[in-house]
Amino acid sequence: MTACAIEAAAEEDGTLRPTGFTITADGAYAARLAGNGDALYPERWTLDGPEPYAVPLPLGQPEEPDTRVVPMADGRVLIGRRVQERYTFSLLYPTGPRTGELPLGAVESTGLTLLPPSPDGTCAYALVPGPGATAIWLVAGGAFGPELVAEVKGRCTGGVWLDRTGRMLAVDRRLDDGPVKSVAVDLERGGEVTELLQITEESDDRLLLADPDSGLLLIRSDAPSPGHHRLGWGVLGSSRPVRFPECLRLPDAAVTPFAIQPGQMLMPENCAVALRIDGAAGSWVGLWRPSARRLHQVAAPGGWLAGAGLWTRSGVLRLPYVTAAVPCGLARLEAPVEAPVEAAPAAPGAVATQGAQGVQAAAKPAVCRPVPLQQAPLSGRRSAAG
Repeated sequence: MTACAIEAAAEEDGTLRPTGFTITADGAYAARLAGNGDALYPERWTLDGPEPYAVPLPLGQPEEPDTRVVPMADGRVLIGRRVQERYTFSLLYPTGPRTGELPLGAVESTGLTLLPPSPDGTCAYALVPGPGATAIWLVAGGAFGPELVAEVKGRCTGGVWLDRTGRMLAVDRRLDDGPVKSVAVDLERGGEVTELLQITEESDDRLLLADPDSGLLLIRSDAPSPGHHRLGWGVLGSSRPVRFPECLRLPDAAVTPFAIQPGQMLMPENCAVALRIDGAAGSWVGLWRPSARRLHQVAAPGGWLAGAGLWTRSGVLRLPYVTAAVPCGLARLEAPVEAPVEAAPAAPGAVATQGAQGVQAAAKPAVCRPVPLQQAPLSGRRSAAG
């Protein structure tokens, strides 16, 4: 593995999700494992200045390839290491020429998964699978080390934040041998679970990305074509069905969204979306808006940390890259500007299999606006966690 490569984990539907480069919710910091071969070390990137710069955070010995790092809003980096049957956590920070380390504690698990950085920037969470339920642990930001905050019945994967406070978390849950359904977990109400996606009874419905400003949701589901997962989009709190644009369906490549343009209040169709496209020739970038029917495909910068990037509010996509000449770089791409195409509305409850038609989602409030999930009648019923 070279320094500019990125690890990826395969989901059940074959989606590749980047795990090697993580950016804070506010876009100020990022973290990754840098180095080559067995000489790996954490590295923090600062992204909110005139130019990005990286600070290495090596310790007394190299890190293992499965070590995970998550940047915090204050510039520290959470590191999680697997040590036999548990994961240990510490916060790293630069102290002059050396690296400071603040131990936080450990969680007993062999299959722990760190969630994306919390929107509040002060907390970090992890999913820990169990025999009949998945535990959600607060591994950084608690008063006395790692804390168990919720248990959700079933096997949960993924993890998407639905608000700006770090209260509402969406996970993809499978109960027994049933289909995968995204549910929302309220971390301030003891892990109360609300159904989030229920396109059809039998379909696998996963939430990939969400933007709290506009309510735009990026979804992967096999509802329109059973056995074949497709990308779709919807709006949290909307009465319109989930749409599955034909332009996002490439025959010889995998398409995965990784960033949504923020700041488009109540304008989900105008949000620019960045997608990672993986094909036989490598990885490149897709740019798309829900209001259009065209996917713009552009070459990625050399050394792109594939699947990583962030939008500015003004519509500039910033892509991190590493080369021999540039150890810490950000390439910039402008969002495409084009005339929007209004899709014909689908009838409620209709199931269409092509074009911009879609499948009725569970959410049916009267207005298209992001609302707290505990107030939105997403499914008409709730189930208790655990």
